[in-house]
Amino acid sequence: MNKSTILVILAFFSTYVIWGSTYLLNKIAVSEIDPMFLAGVRFTTAGILIMLIAKILGKSLKVSKNQIINSAIASFLFLVYGNGVFVWALKYVDSGFGALLASTQPLFVLFLMRLIDGKKMQRRSIFGVALGIFGMYLLVSQNEVRTSEDTILGVFMIFTCVFSWSYGSVFVSKANLPKNFFVSTGFQMLIAGMLSLMVSFLLGEPWSSPYHWKFSTQMSMFLLIIFGSIVAFTSFNYLLKEVSTEKVSTSAYVNPVIALLLGWYVLDEKLTIQSVIASVVLLTGVYFINTRKRLGKNKVTTKPQKV
Repeated sequence: MNKSTILVILAFFSTYVIWGSTYLLNKIAVSEIDPMFLAGVRFTTAGILIMLIAKILGKSLKVSKNQIINSAIASFLFLVYGNGVFVWALKYVDSGFGALLASTQPLFVLFLMRLIDGKKMQRRSIFGVALGIFGMYLLVSQNEVRTSEDTILGVFMIFTCVFSWSYGSVFVSKANLPKNFFVSTGFQMLIAGMLSLMVSFLLGEPWSSPYHWKFSTQMSMFLLIIFGSIVAFTSFNYLLKEVSTEKVSTSAYVNPVIALLLGWYVLDEKLTIQSVIASVVLLTGVYFINTRKRLGKNKVTTKPQKV
């Protein structure tokens, strides 16, 4: 087994397991600190660390004005709105439930590619979309969702986050970004961190020192920065350059399973029979969408938006 194969395997492990656990970590952290402040601290710290590592590795940090602008757009769609608002919604939605809703992203990407690029849907994709819509219906039609206004709001906002990440995916597939995936990740993290802190300040969110946080929140933030932001997000960008997008997007139906199990085991989140059935239907739909024949040379990031 050569070095490249080992790196690909480790990168897949990161995107499967680590990103699957970030739903739980965000749920724990947002119970004490506000979402935009959380995102600001997490992404700014991760961005600085990534840039330092890139410099140590001898990577050039020079980028064009156009690349900076595109990085800012991508960071807003992926991290500021797509992730920041998603974390806010976890105040009202279980982490496993939120992960399942996020797994609908390939459906949104498919529709956007149809609208923007005029790409025709194949039969497998149409069948996958039908299953996905039915799975979403099963999820959101449960009594626990319909009888709680806060949960309904949380579900709606998560869907707007999924749309934001989906549009960002289509945008990034065509945008001029820094060629080195490590440098590109660093700039996106730094920009997202600064934007999130600005939004947090404008919203009047209380800022507090990490020394005053609970130990569980401190550990969650540490794991989100080191593993969720640096290791997993860098692994994700690496995989997009090394293997097909369809293979990378398989995390769309692995992350929710891990998130569901962790939420149930660690936070005692309720796991209903209807949720289990809905997850099977929904993830089967995602499978049919992601295993369609390649649509062309353009890469599209179909990863659920919860880094």
